Amino acid sequence: MAVHRLNHAVLYVRDVRRSADFYREALGFAPVPGMPALPGAAFLRAPGSTNDHDLGIFGIGDAATASSAGRGSVGLYHLAWEVDTLGDLAEIADRLARLGALKGSADHATTKALYAEDPDGLEFEVCWLVPAEAIDESMVAARAHILPLDLDGEIAHYGARTPGGIGVSRPASV
Repeated sequence: MAVHRLNHAVLYVRDVRRSADFYREALGFAPVPGMPALPGAAFLRAPGSTNDHDLGIFGIGDAATASSAGRGSVGLYHLAWEVDTLGDLAEIADRLARLGALKGSADHATTKALYAEDPDGLEFEVCWLVPAEAIDESMVAARAHILPLDLDGEIAHYGARTPGGIGVSRPASV
């Protein structure tokens, strides 16, 4: 039996409302209708998702210290949220920049990625995956080199509405 995908993520944050508002504004997540309200918690769903929830947020208070994962302790580096199109990626890049959350971007050849931080400094990635039919051996080899992302150039090459991840992260046919 194999794992198929990440179903949801759960974060500990200082302020639940602030974080829920951020993920709503930055990535379009919405509160899950009918989810029982828990004090100090929020459950959000990504646009178009049919999951029970995609993101759980639990508040632990303003006195919580920043995560030292990767600097002084083991821990999670980041989560990567996948978008359908490069147009979606460009829209999210604009939102993240407006919120002051966009920290960088990268072209991993077969993956086009944005890197951002939420209000608690937790890093996340938003990415678009090149469809399998467009991946050749040179792109696979190029994954060893991280290049700057030219999002406008990628949109000119693949189109703003080309579905990503087909044959890679999602089936080639349904």
